[in-house]
Amino acid sequence: MVKRTDAKQEYILGITGASGAVLGVRMLEVLHALSLPVHLIVSEGAKTTLREESGRTVEDLKRLATFFHDDRDLGASISSGSYVSPNVSAMIVAPCSMKSLAAIATGYTETLIARAADVVLKEGKHLVLVVRESPFTVIHLEQMLTLARSGVRIVPPMPPFYQKATTVEELVDQIVGRVLDQIGLHTDLPNRWRGAE
Repeated sequence: MVKRTDAKQEYILGITGASGAVLGVRMLEVLHALSLPVHLIVSEGAKTTLREESGRTVEDLKRLATFFHDDRDLGASISSGSYVSPNVSAMIVAPCSMKSLAAIATGYTETLIARAADVVLKEGKHLVLVVRESPFTVIHLEQMLTLARSGVRIVPPMPPFYQKATTVEELVDQIVGRVLDQIGLHTDLPNRWRGAE
């Protein structure tokens, strides 16, 4: 007898070493608040950035994640399409370093973040990269274009100034809300445009 194996959809969140660790932290907090199962991967570089920019540790973040995977663990469940296809709805990399962008764009799956992104892509799931660099080089732009042509959503953390945020926290929430919109999770975080008055 064959049984259905449907389960609540899960999400993968990769946090890399680019500046902007607060984006990944806030993303995790929101997904946790929504009671969504989250697979968290924190790169080696992100551990340092996380500490320097937020004073938070990986242990702090583990408490908010459903599953935690070491970025070097290429044998993790999310490294296989047979797991991702029925269970995972989407993956977000926030912030996404140019190193991680390059790895994903070229299929160089040396880390679990890059491997999971590769699997999410091949299984036709949503992948969103919150690329964090300025200015972009031609190489960065070409890699982003390659990924965009494959259906990846490229969402640099650009604040929507028309929303008149008055704190960094409000800016971060607006960016996080827009990122979550890209995977079909609509929250009240963004102050949505209602038209000119």
